Amino acid sequence: MKKIIYLILTIIWMGVIFYFSHQPGDISGNQSGELLVKIGLITEQDLIHQTDKAQMLQFIIRKVAHMSVYFILSILLILTFKIFIIKHYYLLSWIIATVYAITDEFHQSFIPDRGPSVKDVFIDSFGALIGLAIYIFIIRLFNQSRRGTLS
Repeated sequence: MKKIIYLILTIIWMGVIFYFSHQPGDISGNQSGELLVKIGLITEQDLIHQTDKAQMLQFIIRKVAHMSVYFILSILLILTFKIFIIKHYYLLSWIIATVYAITDEFHQSFIPDRGPSVKDVFIDSFGALIGLAIYIFIIRLFNQSRRGTLS
């Protein structure tokens, strides 16, 4: 049952990524701007006039979002492959997340006001790599504490 749950969660997460990538550029841009207004980093006027501050913070939010969704994807892929007892699941998880990022950017080339970005593929891939590294770190920490070798 766990196998099916992890597999479904991974597929759903890939669908979430696809959904956000399928949004036209203006809608996607508005979402990051509205988030910045809600958390108080910019004002509505900054957003309307696209001040330097608003543009910079929107850029940062968008890139952090890219990294975050692929961070989560890599962890879901690791859990899925591990439970299915697939060899080299760490490497395979990173490769699949990166390939998905490439196909995601290609998909964006068909969306109004969006386009593919090699830079975004690198950001997505880096997010997946960070997810992988943190997962490995936590597992090693957990294993050391179970063995009582944690200093």
